[in-house]
Amino acid sequence: MPICGWLLALSLAALTGNIVAANERTERNCSLTPPYIPSTAVNTTLRLQELREKMLPLNISAYIIPGTDAHLSEYIAPRDNRLAFMTGFTGSAGTAVVTQTKAAMWTDSRYWVQAERQMDCNWALEKDVSVASVVDWLLAEVPHGGQIGFDPFLFAISKSTSLRSPSLLSVEVSVNRALTQADGELSMGPPDAINAYISTERSWQMKVEHIRNQMADNPYDSTALLLSALDESAWLFNMRGNDIPYNPFFYSYTLLTMDEIWLFLHTERVTDELKVYLNASCNGPLCVQLKSYDTILGELKKFVAKPGCKVWIGTEYTNYAVVEVITQEKLFTSSYSPVLLTKAVKDETEQRVLRDAHVRDAVAVVQLLMWLENAVPKGTETELTAAHYVDKCRSKQMDNSGPSFETISASGPNAALAHYSPTNETCRRLTVDEMYLVDSGGQYLDGTTDITRTVHWGIPTAMQKEAFTRVLMGNIEISRTIFPSDTRGINIEMLGRRALWEVGLNYGHGTGHGVGNYFGVHEWPVGFQSNNIPFRAGMFTSIEPGYYKEDDFGIRIEDVAVTVPAQTKYGNNYLTFDTVSLVPYDKKLIDTSLLSSEQLQWLNTYYETIRRVLGPELDKQGLREEKEWMLRNTEPFSRSDSGSTRLFSSSLTLITVAVALLQNTV
Repeated sequence: MPICGWLLALSLAALTGNIVAANERTERNCSLTPPYIPSTAVNTTLRLQELREKMLPLNISAYIIPGTDAHLSEYIAPRDNRLAFMTGFTGSAGTAVVTQTKAAMWTDSRYWVQAERQMDCNWALEKDVSVASVVDWLLAEVPHGGQIGFDPFLFAISKSTSLRSPSLLSVEVSVNRALTQADGELSMGPPDAINAYISTERSWQMKVEHIRNQMADNPYDSTALLLSALDESAWLFNMRGNDIPYNPFFYSYTLLTMDEIWLFLHTERVTDELKVYLNASCNGPLCVQLKSYDTILGELKKFVAKPGCKVWIGTEYTNYAVVEVITQEKLFTSSYSPVLLTKAVKDETEQRVLRDAHVRDAVAVVQLLMWLENAVPKGTETELTAAHYVDKCRSKQMDNSGPSFETISASGPNAALAHYSPTNETCRRLTVDEMYLVDSGGQYLDGTTDITRTVHWGIPTAMQKEAFTRVLMGNIEISRTIFPSDTRGINIEMLGRRALWEVGLNYGHGTGHGVGNYFGVHEWPVGFQSNNIPFRAGMFTSIEPGYYKEDDFGIRIEDVAVTVPAQTKYGNNYLTFDTVSLVPYDKKLIDTSLLSSEQLQWLNTYYETIRRVLGPELDKQGLREEKEWMLRNTEPFSRSDSGSTRLFSSSLTLITVAVALLQNTV
């Protein structure tokens, strides 16, 4: 059927302190009469009523609301967050559909509990995130001949799509904003909110010429390249902005030809210095013509009307609205643009400064873990105070410009939610008898960081210790593997799960993602998924296996590593991973009897690296106690450690734990 065929072709973009009382339910229960709605849920009755009233004169039977923006961004500005406004759900992945009688929201397993906490009973939560699930729902709910409305700016295209269907209605921009109440002004920021940024050995002119060479080598004779993802223009011009939370991006498109450069952005925010930097006053092949952001469709229409032009786009990050104005014979597509593929490999300067950023970042995480070790037994700290503390520690590090995402600070059952972040309504008090997981990162002017550590301040159970060790084994097995260059991450990924699979355990999220130089913390297209590109030397990726026991505890161990040449006996052009995150793991959670001799050797070598690299930085910052803590927690492992019950630091004694446990019980 036309509806099914069209929707299957669509790349649904988003598919992609108070302390909670022990007896208080945090999730909705719509089966009760009246339904139980937690205080964290948003009342959406009036919003849905208004949306449905606006749908009627447009003859729209169903309206699709993805959780993204016009650039298919993962993190979006509040002014673009239609999904959160309509549903109350604030997770980074979701798609909603509204008809005159029903409303449903699809998200993946990371966010199911969060959705049950944030949505009222107007919404049905759909747990099958496949496109087919959305299609089946629409086929069942939309009458024959009914139209399905959507915002063409919020959907990625597919290279195999005809992009034609009478059953879907591409709704005008102004109407879409009225339908979902998306409003709010652009976050203008300071006068230099869009600025030049240099931490690379390649000038923007060098990058432009490099991309043009790839365009010239393209056998499909593309004469222009359209860049839609925000990090594409930011990378190409060595520029950064502050339009998107946690990401130093600015709203932009770029149209690059062999002799012209058009940069579409909010021109009123461009300083005279930036105009000089971009050679904006001339008309040559290395002069950037600045165009108003809102003129992209009109200018693109005029450009493609010229004879002989052919526009190259990457389908993963180009929206349907833009492609609508390009006729098929003038369109060339690939999954990713040459900019994203080139950006994935860091040059020597980028590699060096990104490593430096992770050294400083490790200082902040060490400060957090040392502080928690001493503070938690007193019984006054919460998930929120811990999150604020690590952000504060990072803010004191050189060139820090804030967190790279909302800190995940989770204890006990909250840690079983892979993407939980504490709020006043949900955060728990930290205790010595529960696991604690902290996943956090920073944006530095030379790099973006992301690291996760899981700790226990008391005596872990046998199950917790085994699960932690097996997660660590997965991390180590990926980190130490040697593989040919151009190997796909999906062919390595199972190494992160094998130790868990052996005992019937698993985790429901990806095993790693790319990381950039003062860019997005999830930088595509590097990683371990089937749609990631093959690994080459100079790529940075996270390695982050985990395990989550519902309503009990969660474990994740995440490090960032760079692919480097491996020395092999016979072969050439082989790679391995070099870990650049430099924070020790909780020793008492590691059962070394489960580790192979190679894994144990890798662990000791890694701890030697932490001592050698992080030690001088702690000395430089005058952090004597932190260095002593680091040295205690990076002592070499031996087989005898497997039966040890010693704590993460010798400064916290068993007597202290026993007293704290007694106090917590009382």
